[in-house]
Amino acid sequence: MMQYRRLGASGLKVSELSFGSWVTYGNQMDTDLARECMAAAYDAGVNFFDNAEVYAKGQAETIMGAALKKMGWRRSSYIVSTKFYWGLADGPNEKNTLNRKYLMQAIDASLARFDLDHVDLVFCHRADPDTPIEETVFAMHDMIRAGKALYWGTSEWTAAEIMTAWQIAERHHLHKPVMEQPQYNLLHRDRVEKEYARLYSDIGLGTTTWSPLASGLLTGKYNDGIPAGTRSTLKGYEWLAERLSDPAKLAVVKRLAPIAADLGCTLAQMSLAWCLKNPRVSTVITGASNVGQLRTNLLSVDVVPRLTPDVVARIDQIAAPLAT
Repeated sequence: MMQYRRLGASGLKVSELSFGSWVTYGNQMDTDLARECMAAAYDAGVNFFDNAEVYAKGQAETIMGAALKKMGWRRSSYIVSTKFYWGLADGPNEKNTLNRKYLMQAIDASLARFDLDHVDLVFCHRADPDTPIEETVFAMHDMIRAGKALYWGTSEWTAAEIMTAWQIAERHHLHKPVMEQPQYNLLHRDRVEKEYARLYSDIGLGTTTWSPLASGLLTGKYNDGIPAGTRSTLKGYEWLAERLSDPAKLAVVKRLAPIAADLGCTLAQMSLAWCLKNPRVSTVITGASNVGQLRTNLLSVDVVPRLTPDVVARIDQIAAPLAT
């Protein structure tokens, strides 16, 4: 059964599993399929739907917004996010920036694509070395003051950058960053477990983690090569195919499979449950290209109690030496 966790020190409660739209929306999924997947997730207790300006070049927000409108859910019953940094055009103030001009225009354009009057969460999708963090913090605060977003946070920022932003907000009595969206899985864990360790207690950082299955590697489906029709065969994702063919990582995945079999679940479910086992994780963002895959992944909440300290030790003995 789906549980809900506080998003860091905020009072907002997010479902422990959430649904993301990176890659699939607009590339592998149209509005009807997106609506089916979102409905299946919502029916299973998912209340957070993750998105970003750059996903499918804005199309992911349009598809999600159309699906939300069609389903007619109470606005208070779900949480929607977006993220800004990469931009959708080529001008000097339109891409790879977190300057005030870009951010203020980006939120308006995003809300137009969603056809919503506000998003719940807005993330700075990467840190911007060319814009003073103070400028970004003031812009994010003003976005919230204007009612266009409710909480703001970061994605793949260093601990030092997050702390700097938090201290600026504290000093000027502004809305502070509440959450960070880092990659976190069995093979990629140092940032969440080590680099951010102090931030959980010092500022109450929440995390909405992405890539729990390492882009599908931790499902085992790439053990014998890359199947046709998977996202790594999509144009522009050649880098992903390379990552999914790493012999050392594939060897780890093959050694993990028997543990999942002993637990009576799939390797994907065990990998998701492992992420959920970390109390510092507010929500784990899952993706799926069809409803069946999504429903199977959502069953991972029932696997968490089976991950006893002994089982976790067995998993970590295999995966930890290769993790970054």
